[in-house]
Amino acid sequence: MRAVLCNGFHGIKALSIGEAAEPQPEADEVLIDVHAACVSFADYLMICGGYQKRPALPYVPGMDAAGVVVACGENVQRFLPGDRVACGAWFGSLAERMTAKASFSARLPENADFVVGSAIQHGYVTAWYALVDRARLQAGETILVTGAAGGVGLACIELARLLGARVIAAVGSATKTSVVREYGADEVIDYSSEDVRERVKALTDGEGLDICFENVGGPLFGTLARLMRWNGRLIPIGFTSGEIPSLPMNLPLLKNYSIVGAFTGAWAERFPDERARAADTIMGWVAEGKLHPRIDRVLPLEQTADAMTAIADRSVQGRVVLRVR
Repeated sequence: MRAVLCNGFHGIKALSIGEAAEPQPEADEVLIDVHAACVSFADYLMICGGYQKRPALPYVPGMDAAGVVVACGENVQRFLPGDRVACGAWFGSLAERMTAKASFSARLPENADFVVGSAIQHGYVTAWYALVDRARLQAGETILVTGAAGGVGLACIELARLLGARVIAAVGSATKTSVVREYGADEVIDYSSEDVRERVKALTDGEGLDICFENVGGPLFGTLARLMRWNGRLIPIGFTSGEIPSLPMNLPLLKNYSIVGAFTGAWAERFPDERARAADTIMGWVAEGKLHPRIDRVLPLEQTADAMTAIADRSVQGRVVLRVR
């Protein structure tokens, strides 16, 4: 089958288009004809060797896709051949066929095409797990989202608004202000030119943040750690700055706030039924028109390197999708 191959953990230059053996589903997996696949910052980190997992080389990158079920493992009861699904895996989506655990898959609503379907799972399930399961977000709370114009950031904004929160979006350039407002941000901070500390204090009347959904890391994390409200929840999601921060532990002590980890992939493996229920709920909201994944651009599979480059240079607002079929 035609596939993108990563031949070494050297970044974009290690990618090529070639032939790969067709995968076979395990007992708890489905085999999927991939129609569209979404590319994320996590995919870019993995090909650079900077992600938590390092697959055996060569491997097929890509975590998210949408397509049609071809075959089901013997223990799979959620799906039948012919079902349209959005699916996820640690890798393997940038190919004509992939396997995914049934619990990492969900039926695609009729009003969502494969391009949109490929952009749902990673972003919205991550946002769900962080906000609903880990932070226990309550209507009326104030949440700040960093890296807010990316796929995960926009999903968090949209889901937080749906759940009744007040949302402050933090972005790295003025060009990203309009998209986060479009997705529901009540206020926007451009941390490339504004004083984050002073803006957050002004927007919260000095009280600070109930929840911080933090994608960037580095010095920004340290600033936000000093802006949490009493009983707040600071959630490290990722480190797109490339710097994993450390934190003086007197800060959460003095404000009685929590630092709450939210590694969605590990949760999904440990609690597959919970993950499946969350994905089904999200798909229901997509079907009802309450959630709208933003597609920045659609490229052919042969332009995977261009898609990864766009992600690396921070020019993407939402998701880049590769059309496979």
